[in-house]
Amino acid sequence: MDFPASHILSITQFERFDIERIFTVADQMEPYAHRRKMTRVLEGAILGNMFFEASTRTRVSFGCAFNLLGGEVRETTGFQSSAISKGESLYDTARVLSSYSDVIAMRHPDAGSVAEFASASRVPVINGGDGANEHPTQALLDLYTIKCELAAKCREVDGLRIAMIGDLRHGRTVHSLCKLLCLYKNVKAVLISPAELSMPEEYVEQLRAAGHEVIVSDALEANICDVDIVYSTRIQEERFSSQEEADLYRGRFRLNQAIYTEFCQPNTVIMHPLPRDSRATANELDVDLDGNPNLAIFRQADNGVLVRMALFALVLDVAHLVDKYSKDVPWHTANRVI
Repeated sequence: MDFPASHILSITQFERFDIERIFTVADQMEPYAHRRKMTRVLEGAILGNMFFEASTRTRVSFGCAFNLLGGEVRETTGFQSSAISKGESLYDTARVLSSYSDVIAMRHPDAGSVAEFASASRVPVINGGDGANEHPTQALLDLYTIKCELAAKCREVDGLRIAMIGDLRHGRTVHSLCKLLCLYKNVKAVLISPAELSMPEEYVEQLRAAGHEVIVSDALEANICDVDIVYSTRIQEERFSSQEEADLYRGRFRLNQAIYTEFCQPNTVIMHPLPRDSRATANELDVDLDGNPNLAIFRQADNGVLVRMALFALVLDVAHLVDKYSKDVPWHTANRVI
């Protein structure tokens, strides 16, 4: 892939070499993301952060990543604060707002909407999630986390054994991750969900076409015994026709320390794209797991900044200049523990 000035819309854009390139640049961003150094390589550049659907981590980490490279951020959040609420088309919005930005990160509730917006944009657009379709930067940070967690155990992504749990029908994070795993070898994917929320068949077939072993089941305990990663997802209540329908599935697959100890291998890594639903009716990842060293959900969130910094640096063609514009940070948190 030729990164400079490119849109980042789907995992299907990438070959394995491209992923390795992104991860190499993400590794180089570590001292900047952890505030040991600062760089002004994007000083004067503007990110248009356009989020038309609720977001905390994705929106803030995109902005943080751009700020850490020296750029500035302008935000639009929700339909009511934009001219779209007055009937403006995505085409018109893209033509106007892209003239105010050097790159745009966008989330929208409708599948395909970010690609539609990008077709009219004058600057690169990065997909921050489009409905139940894809979430490519989340899949990249997930795989980066998997790579780092396995490396600590002297393992590689090839040969990965992963269980994906929860709302696999609507979960765009697992859709994109499935596509990404097709670039690797000898993966075993265990897909655990109620039948009504099972992984769409197209993603199951893509995994199998890549030569991977795929198990589809609605049984949790029996299928988390021999995996490297347990990847839990929340019920995507915003994708259901009613709250009552979503509540039918809430809390069906709960993981706590007792279940982990009894059924998981001692080094099984626990992941979740966040937010985890900690309400009593759901409690999908119990807080008693917070002291478990294999709970990687916060390391996973931290890695989002690294990966998004890497994408900005590659798309704006400054990856080779980041260190040139760097210096030490003067503030007292420079040596904080990460």
